[in-house]
Amino acid sequence: MDSKTLDIILFGATSFVGKITTQYLLNEVGIGKGVTWAIAGRSLGKIKQLKNQLGPEAENIPIIVADSADSASLTKMCQQGRVILSTVGPYALYGESLVEACVHNGNDYCDLTGEAYWIKKMLDKYQLRAKKTGARIINCCGFDSIPSDLGVYFLQQASQRQFGTVCKDVKLRVKAMKGGVSGGTVASGIEMAKAVKKDPALRRKMGNPYLLCQSQTSRVKQPRILKPTFDKDFNAWSAPFIMETINSRVVLRSNSLQQHDDCEDFTYGEAVLTGKGRQGYFRAWGITLGLGGFGLAAKNKLLRFLIQKFLLPKPGQGPSPKQQENGFFDLRIIGKNNQQSLTIKVTGDKDPGYGCTAKMLTQAGLCMAFDIGKTELSGGFWTPATAMNDKLIIRLVASAGMTFDILED
Repeated sequence: MDSKTLDIILFGATSFVGKITTQYLLNEVGIGKGVTWAIAGRSLGKIKQLKNQLGPEAENIPIIVADSADSASLTKMCQQGRVILSTVGPYALYGESLVEACVHNGNDYCDLTGEAYWIKKMLDKYQLRAKKTGARIINCCGFDSIPSDLGVYFLQQASQRQFGTVCKDVKLRVKAMKGGVSGGTVASGIEMAKAVKKDPALRRKMGNPYLLCQSQTSRVKQPRILKPTFDKDFNAWSAPFIMETINSRVVLRSNSLQQHDDCEDFTYGEAVLTGKGRQGYFRAWGITLGLGGFGLAAKNKLLRFLIQKFLLPKPGQGPSPKQQENGFFDLRIIGKNNQQSLTIKVTGDKDPGYGCTAKMLTQAGLCMAFDIGKTELSGGFWTPATAMNDKLIIRLVASAGMTFDILED
């Protein structure tokens, strides 16, 4: 018999996105209203300070002290809750011990990682054990990669209804987006750059779009936008999208897990639309050069120090509440198969990486706790689309300010 008394435990509640998630959990499910949950972190003082900042309604939120460097504390935490939500990154530095504890204790787990090479490492080490214990591990439950993964799932479901088959070629374009960046996100990006420099073989792994896939008999070359490219479908210029390297891996893994027999040669890519004419062209070059410059600086010790000290937010820092409130995203996903095509729109009403991400992570946790039974989904590593699909979409539309809509031609 399962002795876990808490439905959800939020680990990393005092991180930048953890604080936002705690506030959203409090607003969404309250205390003593049917969902039992707790907040966890390594510093008791910081957790108490967070509760004080949230006001008197947060007084009865249970507290758990646990540290990524203390396996015993993580085990004790996992023994108390059914679903563990983790905001503690960079995951390559701090994430494995919690995954190991969840796998060992049969917990469900959702995180916000965008580190594909780390996910691959966890898959290789813990997949078989997770299948035995019944632990369901779902990575990338924030802006990377729920809108992409569930957006493609939504499109393929619509394609099967309309055309009797899934789309063979799919692409996502960021039509519009407004949001900031936090120190934690910066730290994850820099950690990936350092890892690649330390291990050149890792660069080849990270460049493999099928990194997270099951073995496939047929693998086609995946499209990737690396420089300003004119997009005929939108009659606009496009530029590289920084999150394509994680989102495409997750979408391709979902496709391999779903094993669409009529879509073995599935292709998927992402980019940012920058507008028409010369203005759109130069804007695309600006994004391309900016991403390239950050990549080069992140690999150089001196430049990395300078940009972290003077230009970029530090861990714990990020967009202001007003910036989070005024943020949004508008994504378009086009699917094609022969002469047939379908377009959907996925939107979010807050800052993508923080306001929206906190809501996505929370709803993913609630979905795993209450909508996906152990007999319905076995243990192992899953993607948001293969684990939660329609049930999570319903939650996101109802309670997280997101939309999934089919657009008319």
